[in-house]
Amino acid sequence: MLRRAYRLVPAMVLVAPGAVACGGGDGGGDGSGGPAGRAAPSPPAPIRFTPGDGARDVRPDRPVIVTAARGTLHKVVLRGGGDRADGRLSPDRLTWRTRWTLRPATTYTVTATGTGARGEPTALTGRFTTLRPPGTFAISDVTPRAGEVVGAGMPLIVTFDRPIARRAAVEEALEVRMRRAVPGAWRWTGPRQVVFRPRRYWPSGQRVTLLAHTAGVRAAPGVYGASGRTAGFRVGVRRISTVDVRRHRMTVQENGRTVRSAGISAGKGGTRAYTTTSGVHLAMSRNDPITMTSAWMGVTDEDDPRYYKKSVRHAVQISSSGEYVHAAPWSLRQQGRANVSHGCVNASPEFAQWFYARSLRGDIVHVTGTDRALEPYNGWGFWQLSWKQWMAGSALERPVVDGRAH
Repeated sequence: MLRRAYRLVPAMVLVAPGAVACGGGDGGGDGSGGPAGRAAPSPPAPIRFTPGDGARDVRPDRPVIVTAARGTLHKVVLRGGGDRADGRLSPDRLTWRTRWTLRPATTYTVTATGTGARGEPTALTGRFTTLRPPGTFAISDVTPRAGEVVGAGMPLIVTFDRPIARRAAVEEALEVRMRRAVPGAWRWTGPRQVVFRPRRYWPSGQRVTLLAHTAGVRAAPGVYGASGRTAGFRVGVRRISTVDVRRHRMTVQENGRTVRSAGISAGKGGTRAYTTTSGVHLAMSRNDPITMTSAWMGVTDEDDPRYYKKSVRHAVQISSSGEYVHAAPWSLRQQGRANVSHGCVNASPEFAQWFYARSLRGDIVHVTGTDRALEPYNGWGFWQLSWKQWMAGSALERPVVDGRAH
């Protein structure tokens, strides 16, 4: 503890006969310069912090601030629940504050060191406990999987276990780190899900890490984040396939170089259900084999001429409405010449196997030549929205650069 030295000056006090030594008046008092009978006020502590030592039921979304009342700060460490809280020291070294929210129902210890106004060492140690909220929320899923290698169009999808009312606060807590900084933005697709995509396709070799600092974030009255989450993925080859429905051809490019082109057969049209959707699709999953039926359009009666049920090999899903790129040995004669499918992209068994083997989730399949547009929320049709439209779905309404919204 810092102690202040006081220099005592001898003085002679004359008291008149009958006078009361402790009397008031301008010259009265106890020699401390304050009211009679009161001790001199203690000098302020050289380092202090908010919420203060011993505080309880502290809101985890309120910042912890450490201040040098006299002198400067050297180092501040805030620990709770076995982890060290992230914080930043001001350029003048007078203030330190937490960067993110804290865990609920957790006891934190703060230790700080510094230098006083005269160069003497100063220190602070204190403890406080955050409140136990009546309700919590958590992240129930992050797509893609941690460590997954994905395609250049892959979105980052965060799903919560309950609706989020204060979306801006939650979005602010989602930090996206990239090996190569590119602009991106979050968009809420519903009360429980928010999606991140870059302004343009990811560069090949990009590494992306999500640091969800959601522990302690207030998502609704009385509801705070129970925990955070860390996940990351790597972008592989930039694979962009173009399906030209009118020319009945599919062309595959990898990192800007054409590696394969083959005849295909797309949806035969005539009805909306049998028309392949145009637009930017993303590969969502792979199945070998998969059973395809007409149940997706409500046809289950085997006597209905529209009924079908087939076991299909090497199928790459590109929408939620039943569209795949898959092997179709039954339409080999039409591939490259006519569109005869129920909406999928039919390919030869050899080409379908080749495409299946190298496909990654998030690979781009751009379909052209039909009058039915892919809906933005049909599968991962997020690239159907312009950059301006995409950013309009952000609660912060601004892009993410270098990890945080700017």
